[in-house]
Amino acid sequence: MRNAFLQALLDVATNDPSVWLLTADLGFSVLEPFADRFPERFINVGVAEQNMMGIAAGLALSGKRVVAYSIVNFATLRCLEQIRNDVVHHQADVKIVGVGTGYAYGSQGHTHYGLSDAAVMNAIGGIDVITPADPIEARYTTRVMFESSMPAYLRLGRSGEKNLHSSTPEVERGRKIVCRQGSAALIIATGNILEEALQAASILKSLGHACAVWSMPWISPLDDEAIGEAAKKFPVILALEEGTSMGGLGSAVASILASIKSPRARLITASSGTTTMGASVWQAPAREAEGIDGKSIAYRIQEALKV
Repeated sequence: MRNAFLQALLDVATNDPSVWLLTADLGFSVLEPFADRFPERFINVGVAEQNMMGIAAGLALSGKRVVAYSIVNFATLRCLEQIRNDVVHHQADVKIVGVGTGYAYGSQGHTHYGLSDAAVMNAIGGIDVITPADPIEARYTTRVMFESSMPAYLRLGRSGEKNLHSSTPEVERGRKIVCRQGSAALIIATGNILEEALQAASILKSLGHACAVWSMPWISPLDDEAIGEAAKKFPVILALEEGTSMGGLGSAVASILASIKSPRARLITASSGTTTMGASVWQAPAREAEGIDGKSIAYRIQEALKV
């Protein structure tokens, strides 16, 4: 996913000399192609994320289009004040890129769990929050992100993610991507947890339940219209994210359903951060422990359909 993002960034930067890339001493083996091709537009600020955001905002307010790159928590929570005051308040053209969503860096301990960054950034307002599901979505959401001059936060997996789309999806800002059709229930997933949603749909299909699956790359802006229509159509909607649902996708979907008169759908949220994990974890067992793996999701939907 990181390499797909980098290739898309190279394409944008080749056609736009105002694009700069900043990193806080991270991205080795990934960012070198940009640094080699555009050395005058690449800065490693060192382990100084707060300074990186100040530099990014200053460059953006001087007419540059800036990407600031780090691990998810370091790119957001460590420098939240600078993001809010320097970037978002001034609507500076800064694209924050965080790597390692959910438990991708779980082996490094709880300091590296990327569970609350999306919710926190979403709560600020005035900034797009984007979580692509696979390398294909990463490539196209990066391109779409640069179609706007507003701030954005792009959340990426760590590495090794496989393509989940059999064909190139239509990617539009703030719009859903339909991965599977069905009518028994709807799973809305954001990020590479989409893999578990597709597995759950396959399990449910074998049990006679044809479930729809949507990928929702943009948490903000969210596809309110599509979710509103789904609330009238599906008996069960499950909002799935590898992160906290409070302030994230789950809360956003719940807010939409609450505004609809007599929605048909019953909402289930499946998220992370609901249990106490160890000092370090691996992504697959962490998902299973928190009930956001394919088998657990399928079971919850099957039980909900009995009600």
